[in-house]
Amino acid sequence: MIFRLILLFILLFSRVDVHSQTLRGKVISDDNKVPFAHLTIEGLEIGVSSDDNGYYEINNIPLGENYIIVSSLGKKTKRVLVNINEGVNTLNLNLKESIYNLNQIVVTATRTPKRKNDSPVIVNIIDSKKMKNTSSCNLAEALVFQNGLRVQSDCQTCNYTQLRINGLSGGYSQILINGRSSFSPLTGLYGMEQIPVNMIDRIEVVKGGGSAIYGSSAVGGVVNVITKIPERNSYDVGFEYNMINNFAHDKIISANYTVLSESKHLGGTFFINTRGRSWYDHNNDNFSELPLIDGRSFGVNLFVLPSKRDKLELSLGFLDEYRYGGEMVYQPPHLSLQAEEREHDVFMANVDYTIFFNNNKSSFIGYLAGQRTAREHYTGIRPEIGTINDFEHLDLPPYGSSLSISNQVGFQLNHKISGVLGNTLITLGAEYIYDDIFDQILAYDYLVDQNISNISSFFQSDWIINDKLTLLSGLRFDKHSFLNDMVLSPRNTLMYKISKEIQFRCSYSTGFRAPQAFDTDLHVAFAGGGISRFILSDNLTEESSHSISSSINYDTSGDYYMYGFTFEGFYTILDDAFIQEFIGQDEFGDIFLKKNGGSANVKGFNLEIRCNVNNLFQFESGFTLQNSSYESAINYSVSLPSKKEFLRSPNRYGYFTLFYNPSSNLNLTSNIIYTGPMHLVHFAGSPEQDKDEFITSSDFISLGLKASYVIKREKTGPDFELSCGVKNLFNDFQQDLDTSKNRDSNYIYGPNLPRTIYFGLSFVSL
Repeated sequence: MIFRLILLFILLFSRVDVHSQTLRGKVISDDNKVPFAHLTIEGLEIGVSSDDNGYYEINNIPLGENYIIVSSLGKKTKRVLVNINEGVNTLNLNLKESIYNLNQIVVTATRTPKRKNDSPVIVNIIDSKKMKNTSSCNLAEALVFQNGLRVQSDCQTCNYTQLRINGLSGGYSQILINGRSSFSPLTGLYGMEQIPVNMIDRIEVVKGGGSAIYGSSAVGGVVNVITKIPERNSYDVGFEYNMINNFAHDKIISANYTVLSESKHLGGTFFINTRGRSWYDHNNDNFSELPLIDGRSFGVNLFVLPSKRDKLELSLGFLDEYRYGGEMVYQPPHLSLQAEEREHDVFMANVDYTIFFNNNKSSFIGYLAGQRTAREHYTGIRPEIGTINDFEHLDLPPYGSSLSISNQVGFQLNHKISGVLGNTLITLGAEYIYDDIFDQILAYDYLVDQNISNISSFFQSDWIINDKLTLLSGLRFDKHSFLNDMVLSPRNTLMYKISKEIQFRCSYSTGFRAPQAFDTDLHVAFAGGGISRFILSDNLTEESSHSISSSINYDTSGDYYMYGFTFEGFYTILDDAFIQEFIGQDEFGDIFLKKNGGSANVKGFNLEIRCNVNNLFQFESGFTLQNSSYESAINYSVSLPSKKEFLRSPNRYGYFTLFYNPSSNLNLTSNIIYTGPMHLVHFAGSPEQDKDEFITSSDFISLGLKASYVIKREKTGPDFELSCGVKNLFNDFQQDLDTSKNRDSNYIYGPNLPRTIYFGLSFVSL
């Protein structure tokens, strides 16, 4: 049936074009060539890059008036109207220097290239420059510098992390690699720390569920990690050394190499990253707060242009990480008093094939993505040495094994329709996602074994009604293997351009989460001398969501300045919300039941402010105020009263960054990460905690500073950069951490790092 739809779509919208229209010319800036500038035809997926000398050529352009968009790093994006005639057309383009790129090309909202200010859904960008200026070493550290996002560590022993978008926990957010949902449930536990920044070109963030293209777990939003793409022959090598509170060491070596064929029809980018971190003990009890990490990752992104109408892209990534947390002794983990040991082997791959037809008004994208994560692990507390329980522990120590395989296959058809009612981009697609999740610890009689599949189709209309009004509307159909009925999810977004500088957006979307084992359910936590586990209720059903949001975006710029702000309000209602309720204990520890509760709601607003003065100062700040609560109170412990508030969800948080560039060689940066108070439950067991208790944390301010200096060697070799800095300068870190083997490992909050001093050096050839 699907193939018939594809054939029908092609027959309806295809036609033979006997004419070939070409546009060629040169891109310059102040009489200097601009190599590798990006040129696109507005509204169509036609794009090329200028060569080393600034020359470009675009073929098969529709006859008549077309807008050409040209952009380049450090230049103002230019939009030029050109009348295309049959044969060869010539257009030279002159770009001006830019202090801030207000209108980058983004792809996440609709899976098609659009100018940022023309996207009906707000897409925020964390680019490689921002990751470098904030000295982020992995995806988790980069995401905290984005409005409405918060990354929290959820375990004192193994430090698994969770992303929260607009107050919603990790299970409500979808992390993509190059637009594909190959981030498996198991990789969701540690993957954000395992993906190094030198693998990433940029991160595009969509908050909320405004697009029908993305699936059930995109209620809170979508984070699309776009890996390095081949643009020019280059290489870079870097080393960074971190000293964590004068105790632990963290060493990172990274390298990238890009090569392009002379014709620019074939290219590849290769990356490698190694990391070695010793464990860190903050409260001097010989139990770590930051685990030992030994990690390696490498991969490649390739592209081939078989013809001018089609493109083949392939990405491969390999991640290998060993981490050990708990008692800081060099012996097998089952001989230590308490430990978590994890060894991950992750393989990620995706392939995309794109073909343009119908005079480039239509395109077909077929894609295949997959991830395989194998994990060997230990999670245990050693009983009193020499007792019968200790002999039983040594006879069958709680070692476990996990395997998670995620596959995705799908297609997307796009067709542009122009007429008196405006321009419309119609998108039709279908995809199949399969997850096979296995996690077992024989000693605890613990087993998660699930095969999950989801077949979906989607239809979306990106209707540009006129120069001011755009309507993005769509429907998504999902048939999940754990649900009897198909789920229909309408999603609609309206954008109105009040002026050139101001856009107003509002959206309504629905979504669902199926009753399955998600990433956080695969983590076994310590508390009170035992381990806590989750089991699923027999009558567990899906939870559904209804979300509305609206925003005002304002940006203006001149020759020497730029400033703007974004104000966004959001409100999400969760029906039959998943809750984790304490139901008792067995011989191994606490048991929590995952079941449907009543309704819950998350509401609040985000405010982002940004400015740039003549490329000398650049300032950006984001702040979130929100509230998350259940309709009915939740039972977290038999000895504590029920509570409506979400745990581990601060009502306010934000960030601040300031970049100062007194010269082209020197760069000074500062940043602040603010975390407001939050509610937590602290379980008894450690020497410091003799009873279960609700705790309200204090707020935290983590200040970072960095200085970097570049020695430019244009003729004799690559540029050489030296940098140094400090994270969390005032060491604002949690001070009431539990001690001993019976600590509550989930009782952790605040900044993920104590004071850390670092320096780095790198060689860059461009």
